[in-house]
Amino acid sequence: MNKLSKLVALLLVLAMAASVLAGCTVSNSGGETATTTTTASEPAAAPAEAPAQQEEPSKETKNDTTPLVVGYSPFSEKFSPFFSETAYDQDVWTMTQINLLPTDRQGAVILKGIEGETINYNGTDYTYYGPADLTITENADGTVYYDFVMRDDLVFSDGTPVTIDDVIFSMYALCDPSYDGSSTLFAQPIEGLDAYRSDMKSLSSLLVGAGKANTDFTLWDEATQTKFWAEADEAVKALAQDIVDYCVGNGYNTDGDIQGSAANWGFTIADNTIDAFAASLWEAYGDDVVTMIDTEKANLTMSDYFPTFSDYSYTMVTVSDAVPNITGIQKTGDYSMRVVLTKIDATAIYQLGITIAPLHYYGETEKYDYDNNKFGFDKGDLSHLRSVTTKPMGAGPYKFIQFADGVVNFEANENYYLGAPKIKYVNFMQLLNDNDKVQGVITGTVDVTDPSYNDAAVATIADANGGEQVGPVITTNTVDNLGYGYIGQNANQMKVGNDPASDASKALRKATGTILAVYRDVANDSYYGDRASTIQYPISNTSWAAPQPSDDGYKIAFSTDVNGNDIYTSDMSAEQKYEAAKQAALGFFEAAGYTVTDGKVVAAPADGGPMEFEAWIPADGTGDHPAFMILTEAQKAFEDIGLTFKIKDLTNSADLWTALSAQSVQIWTAAWGATPDPDMYQIYFSGDEEGNAAGGSNYMYAINDPQLNSLILAARASTDQAYRKQVYKACLDIIVDWAVEIPNYQRQNAIIFSTERVNIDTVTPDITTFYGWMSEIQNMELAG
Repeated sequence: MNKLSKLVALLLVLAMAASVLAGCTVSNSGGETATTTTTASEPAAAPAEAPAQQEEPSKETKNDTTPLVVGYSPFSEKFSPFFSETAYDQDVWTMTQINLLPTDRQGAVILKGIEGETINYNGTDYTYYGPADLTITENADGTVYYDFVMRDDLVFSDGTPVTIDDVIFSMYALCDPSYDGSSTLFAQPIEGLDAYRSDMKSLSSLLVGAGKANTDFTLWDEATQTKFWAEADEAVKALAQDIVDYCVGNGYNTDGDIQGSAANWGFTIADNTIDAFAASLWEAYGDDVVTMIDTEKANLTMSDYFPTFSDYSYTMVTVSDAVPNITGIQKTGDYSMRVVLTKIDATAIYQLGITIAPLHYYGETEKYDYDNNKFGFDKGDLSHLRSVTTKPMGAGPYKFIQFADGVVNFEANENYYLGAPKIKYVNFMQLLNDNDKVQGVITGTVDVTDPSYNDAAVATIADANGGEQVGPVITTNTVDNLGYGYIGQNANQMKVGNDPASDASKALRKATGTILAVYRDVANDSYYGDRASTIQYPISNTSWAAPQPSDDGYKIAFSTDVNGNDIYTSDMSAEQKYEAAKQAALGFFEAAGYTVTDGKVVAAPADGGPMEFEAWIPADGTGDHPAFMILTEAQKAFEDIGLTFKIKDLTNSADLWTALSAQSVQIWTAAWGATPDPDMYQIYFSGDEEGNAAGGSNYMYAINDPQLNSLILAARASTDQAYRKQVYKACLDIIVDWAVEIPNYQRQNAIIFSTERVNIDTVTPDITTFYGWMSEIQNMELAG
């Protein structure tokens, strides 16, 4: 079928990360030079008592009255350690939280946080502290014990003590059958976890699976079923109307031409009515309203068509004998616990270092009784936890006060275990565009921010400082980004026919990928200069698992044609490469079933495939984006071969999140944040027959490859780094073959400080990819 929904392409920037994000992330590990006399549990000694005549009343300083202002890109107000999606939202809640296992400047986990670990970095010894100690025991039977012992003097910002119950509550929330956030703790081989999760399913999945004609009301009543399908009928009518509105709005049909719009969407209907169009949709998909909406949606999303669907999705139903607990999560004392894994998993040490969320705030204390299998909420019901998504609270260095008028207000947490922050107030200020970040520091409205470190930013900083990047106005600090930029293609949208895994669908994505990839070098050089490099695999070059040019099998991304031959030669000019890319793309389009005549694509495959693309790019409405040149040059190339490639420059990247999660995105540009371990589960794992659930971000690419799934699990099951690197190279080759991701750039992150308003000597020393400036924010002071 010719689905015009496949014509919609969104281009998205996400400076995101999975659970741990680069840039402004707080590590909360309290790193300090080993020569310091201050420890996490013992404050520095007070000076000897001064003579009475020298005593003066304490005076308020600038640190007590003036806020530190940090410039940010737009927030999505998901300020939750459980449900945040963007790096900016994560930074908000991270200010208020502590992690069970912090990391050092090289990304290594601190195992002895109570007494502290001293680790040398760049010639300096730093001592790191954390809330707990961890002992790992590998047993002869293959099981692994993770034994945690916590400090007993920690309190949350409201004065409530932190105990192991808060950790257990947090783990159970992340492992709940209804949990749908980005954490993949639920994928760890924790003893009893699979059984605990598999005894419940969402009501929506059960109703859809049973169908309209179901007569078995063992798990739900007839009234609920009747109500659901009545609402589903209205949802399908709304879907049909949205398709018509899309076709009319884009000039494919005239107003009121429902039959013509349906025909353009691949459906033949007898009557020119929405009811007839809806009936045709039902006939095509049976009772599978979820797949129908996911496949046929135009501009809107499930929540638009079916507003109550989330109510059914969040309602969990016990479908088998209830499993009351996770046997591998074992409380051993008020401040200790053991987690039992059934096998070695290399990612476990990072996954288990969870954020310690307060049970009494995110959970319900009356529903917590460890001995009676009550863990702070009713199993399958995270409604209370979701209700506080916009207002974080924890034991971190700052307390969240409010988010109003684009500004997040924080106040120092006097109970912070590494010492009360020197600066009492911090404001995260939402800025309209990236240009405002550098100008904000220069004009005095912003003290700290993270601009895109492009030529324009470099020139502006140098001009303000009299020629240097560090000077009297701005102090610039750069590190390699723990992540990378890419262009993504959703396999469910960019496909031929109905099989996103077919050779034809892969050829389609390789065709578009070849054209987009050839312009990466010129675009990156133009935007970043020597502050970024073009990468060839979808993995950060900061990772030990990243393939190197000297490795066997290393290839330039999208550099071979449909027959596997190299597209480019070393003596080609840039223009010759651009022409060669177009010719190679035509070969892929032919392999995908498109008709190519005289160097132009003139017809789509018989099974259907897009002939027009629209790219959305949040470049502030001004083209200020590293991938903007890629799109504009690709637009000309697509036109040359008979295809339309539209670019829509957006002013607010946050608006695209709903569309991305709804899989109405064909193509987008983004920047992945990464973790110290290169585990690929969250992004690429699609679930398997053994019951391992899909990763939290798999929907973005919709890649579904059994061999890739097996390799991802195999890499997790070993701690041998050399072996894991080989396995990850095989994973990367499969991802490249699916052509769902076009690796773009590895850039430097820049954090800029106002030299005039921030006491630079108090900023976190030796900032690294893994240890951001906010890791020791409690020590920062304002100047003057």
